[in-house]
Amino acid sequence: MFFKSTFIIGTFSLAALLPFDQASATSSNYASLSNNFAKNFKRELKSEKVPGGAFVIVENDTVLKLATYGKRRKNGKNNINADTVFRLASVSKTFAGTLAGLLVEEHKLDWRQPIVSFLPEFTLAERQNAQQISLGHIIGHSTGLWPNSYDNLVNANVKMPKIIDKFAELTPMCKPGVCYGYQNVAFSFIQTAIEKQSKQSYQQMLQQRIFTPLDMSSASLGFDAFQQTVNRAEPHVKTKSGFKRVKVKPNYYQLAPAAGVNASITDMSKWLMANLGQNPEVLSANVIIDLTTPGIKTTKELRRRDWRKHLDSAHYGKGWRVYQFEGRQLIYHAGWVAGYVAEISYSPELNIGMAMLLNGESRVATKLSAEFWQDAFLIADKLEK
Repeated sequence: MFFKSTFIIGTFSLAALLPFDQASATSSNYASLSNNFAKNFKRELKSEKVPGGAFVIVENDTVLKLATYGKRRKNGKNNINADTVFRLASVSKTFAGTLAGLLVEEHKLDWRQPIVSFLPEFTLAERQNAQQISLGHIIGHSTGLWPNSYDNLVNANVKMPKIIDKFAELTPMCKPGVCYGYQNVAFSFIQTAIEKQSKQSYQQMLQQRIFTPLDMSSASLGFDAFQQTVNRAEPHVKTKSGFKRVKVKPNYYQLAPAAGVNASITDMSKWLMANLGQNPEVLSANVIIDLTTPGIKTTKELRRRDWRKHLDSAHYGKGWRVYQFEGRQLIYHAGWVAGYVAEISYSPELNIGMAMLLNGESRVATKLSAEFWQDAFLIADKLEK
């Protein structure tokens, strides 16, 4: 069963939201691209039988296109709308990197500080190896630890204190800063540093420094907050007989910096605008540059299906991936957790960004985003001639 999509097209800034009937058509060079993407989005989700999703495309402080498709629950009655909340999964890392970056800018944290100064119970098979891991290594996935260390225990819903204890058995694959190893557990150690420095909970800091000042009114942190949200998208996993609705699991929510944020597509439009430099009082240009400066090489990303023919280089910054996409810088992150897919990306050069949220596990988002940026940069090339 397929459902008609709901399209919301308008123009707004973070300062004021225009009523739909007052919004005027944009004169952006990327207006036709946005309109075409809306058609592709609907067609691809329908073709893949994804229960529902939403996307937004922004330019500077303007929404070029925001669209929703399908249902909050497969075969349900409630349509997904602009305020329907999804899990962001690993896109949560962009918020964690920003919170830490704000404290670094204020000289309250330093990327060179060892994580053990905040989390003394963390150790490795050889203690000196743990002492060499800094906050910058944690937030940049360059700890030297094996990729996804102890994610298997998170999947088994083992609690964080017991997982931290297991690191004492681990020998790194390289020295910190030398090789890339994507982490969820170790990445989330940044929460302790943020909380100990600020003397506030991670949730309070997120609300105070990002959600509230950016008017991200649907955004929240954690399992309980998501369950208490009435207008939420339910998760669906793909099976041989099609998409099947599953229960939301609390396991990865205990890794708040890595996978704990919930948000609507309207919230994501505001997050994109802030990262495009439209809210310097919240997110300064210096912090944005710091977070998106290429760090460790992520060579495996160059082999991504749908992206490999476009990528010249790939690095991880601080909570963001940094690509060279056919010679142009692209800032990106994706997230995938049981039943949800999220993607966010933006071009500092073009001052445009896009985000997608799905309530069904599908690689269609990866395909769509690669095609979007290929088309966007082709337009930019033509404008430069």
